[in-house]
Amino acid sequence: MISIRNMTALAVALAFACTVSLAQAKYTGVKMCGACHKQEKTGMTYTKWEKSAHAGAYKTLLGEKAIAIGKEKGLKTPPAEAPECLACHVTGGGAATNVEKTFAKEEGVTCEACHGAASGYKTLHSKPENKAKAVEAGLLEGNKEDAKPCKTCHNEKSPTYKGFDMKAYWAKIEHGLPAKTTK
Repeated sequence: MISIRNMTALAVALAFACTVSLAQAKYTGVKMCGACHKQEKTGMTYTKWEKSAHAGAYKTLLGEKAIAIGKEKGLKTPPAEAPECLACHVTGGGAATNVEKTFAKEEGVTCEACHGAASGYKTLHSKPENKAKAVEAGLLEGNKEDAKPCKTCHNEKSPTYKGFDMKAYWAKIEHGLPAKTTK
């Protein structure tokens, strides 16, 4: 029989192992996602992202409007280099280590900004029977009812914030697998 002390130690060890595993998840870059998500069977999600404001989020920091806002806010560096701006305009906040050079800040806000760093789940999430394992490995699922993840960037701290309407914004980014047809 396992003692309470041993069970507690086991629970702590498992929690630590899970935390370490997720902490080691690395961003793989949008090209990795695009390899599969450019197809009809995956809902053309990469193509939708390419046309989105998220894809151009970093590029907006290079524009005159962003530069003017940066000066107005007293930034010490241009917006395209400022941590305050990169936090929301680049997946991983511009601070993610990218030793493997698998992604670039120029990609803007990619799939992994919403779905989590993909290194742990990229090979798992394509099969429905692996969904739980993919979530365990760091996959975050989108939910049109939950604005909390979106509001980490779309909030009053943003100098261009004009409110957040989850329904309207979700309609701009909504994507998913096409409905299965039965024959």
